[in-house]
Formats: sequence, C-alpha cells, structure tokens
Amino acid sequence: MSKRVVIVGGGVIGLLTAFNLAAKVGEVVVCDQGEVGRESSWAGGGIVSPLYPWRYSPAVTALAHWSQDFYPQLGERLYASTGLDPEVHTTGLYWLDLDDEAEALAWAAREQRPLSAVDISAVYDAVPVLGAGYQRAIYMAGVANVRNPRLVKSLKAALLALPNVTLREHCQISGFQQQDGRVTGVQTDSGVLAADEVVLSAGAWSGDLLGTLGLALPVEPVKGQMILFKCAADFLPSMVLAKGRYAIPRRDGHILVGSTLEHAGYDKTPTEDALASLRASAVELLPELADAEIVGHWAGLRPGSPEGVPYIGPVPGHAGLWLNCGHYRNGLVLAPASCQLFTDLLTGAEPIIDPAPYAPAGRI
Repeated sequence: MSKRVVIVGGGVIGLLTAFNLAAKVGEVVVCDQGEVGRESSWAGGGIVSPLYPWRYSPAVTALAHWSQDFYPQLGERLYASTGLDPEVHTTGLYWLDLDDEAEALAWAAREQRPLSAVDISAVYDAVPVLGAGYQRAIYMAGVANVRNPRLVKSLKAALLALPNVTLREHCQISGFQQQDGRVTGVQTDSGVLAADEVVLSAGAWSGDLLGTLGLALPVEPVKGQMILFKCAADFLPSMVLAKGRYAIPRRDGHILVGSTLEHAGYDKTPTEDALASLRASAVELLPELADAEIVGHWAGLRPGSPEGVPYIGPVPGHAGLWLNCGHYRNGLVLAPASCQLFTDLLTGAEPIIDPAPYAPAGRI
C-alpha cells in the first residue's frame, strides 16, 4: 500500500500507530505541536492496567487484556532495535481496602484474570514499608509498569531509524484540507501537508481539532498531577493503591505517586494544594516517604472521554479522516491494542478484536 499517512499528534498513540503503519504503507508523517511524547504520555504513571479494571466496560477490558499480554514483547523489541529500554517492569499490584472488592473478584473470575484476595499479614510481609491500619487486600501478580518517558524515547528512536517515517515537531495544525468531500491533508503553520489518509491522535486537543470540521467529539483535557520521590532501589517491591492514589516503583528506586483529577482546561500548572495532597497520600501509603526527597512534581492533560472508551476508526462523512484518540486515563495501557486495531482497520486486515465499540460512527 503506497499511501501517505499523516498522523496528527505524537504521543504514544500517534508514535505507536506510526510504528505499526510504517511496514504497511508508503510514507508516514507524524506532526506534533511540541516535542513528540511530551504531553500526557510523558506525565502519566505507566501502570499497564486500568486503575480499577473491573469498573470499565467490556470495550476497555478487551483492549487492556490484549495490550497487557503484548507489552513485554513490545518492550523487548524496542530495546533490541534502539538500545533504549522502556523498562516494562512486572511488580504486581496490591489494591487495599476496596469498597467494591466483591465486584473486583467476581470480574476476575468472569474474565479469568489472576486477581485474588490475600491476607493482609501477607501484604505486610511482602511490602514491609506499607503504612499501618490497612485491613483487606487483593493482588494481581502479573501487572507491570512501563517507564513512559523511556518508552517515548525508544519509540522516537525506532521511528527515526525508518526511512519512510518523518517526525515534524513544533508543527502547529490548525485544521484540515478538504477536496470533493474528502480530507486530503492538514493545515500547518508552514502550509498544507498533503495526505492520502489523516489520523487524528492529538490527545486532549483532538476535540478542538475535529471541531474545525463542525464535528463534536467529546474529548476534553483533564488535568492530572504527580510527584516523584527518590528511594533505594529495593524500597518498594510492588505497586500499591489505596483511596484512589497509587505508588509505582521504578527499577532504580524512583517512586511515582499520583494522581489528581482536575477539570481546569488546558492549564498544566502544578499547584501547591495538589503537592500537599499527593504528599499526604504518599506518606499514608508509605510512611518512610516523609523523609524522602521529592525530585519532581508535574501536571499533564489526559484526553477525557465518555467512559474512557477511545475512538478508533474512520470518521463518517469525511473520507480520508481517521481517529485514534480519547483514551482518557488509559492511553499507555491501551496503546498496543488500539494501534494494532487501528492499523488493521486502515490496511483492511482482519481486526485483532471486534472494532464496533470504538467506531466513531454514531458516537460523534
């Protein structure tokens, strides 16, 4: 297929879409308003699971399961080809004192996922730095986290090595070029960039860009703030989650704690209130963090969407325009499956899962 595909948005979704398409089409161009991967893909925690997977629809579950199973080989492939390790780090995840524990266990039995109740004393044996007072826990052993800034760097390096892929950073997109009822390119700050197919993967900005065509895509920015501590490499052996806040260990001892959910438009300013709230949650979960150095505090913008179900597929009435966006809190989680499903649809291959729940038709 000798098509030229222009992808608007260079987060993990846009980059992995380009990576998958490069072997299938003639040319791929990725445009980003800043540096690729520096928005929500960089800001998130990188847990390779929805925070509460049993609270999501089967549509999200299907993408999550495929992606979770695929992530280790994706990490290995990128590391082998670029020398940059995305650090897909399997630690397992403990959920503590859940109100809906019974629903979680019923979901796990139904979906055949390895989630089970564990005695709280066993949790304290496994995670001796855990704060006191927790009563109940469930655990999933196979849950990994990916070091998302390194995933972005690895994907970027892999794409730069491909002769038919171009990355255009600091490229402002203001709208779409149309001809005879078909989208034939994008309007950039340096002129029209022609394309046979255009893919909108612009994260929190996707709704605004589709609005230039008079279409209402319910994707909006939802701010999230995180803090990062530096600890010993063996400080925290597993991810832990309680009261909506989580702690994620990296291999080198960095501990991420997040996150907030704020509707503040496109404002990404970190706030003192959020810092205090996150730090309090961190110390409640892991009291020794009271004396640990905070080495980072930042905010990002998630692409909020109804029920977190992404839009994957062609835009009805606008031939040549496709969506792969609206992943809300789970862009990193769902990226491998979303981008493979998208590639299947654009190239006419047999889709890895039923594409119907994600189709833009009837949803915009």
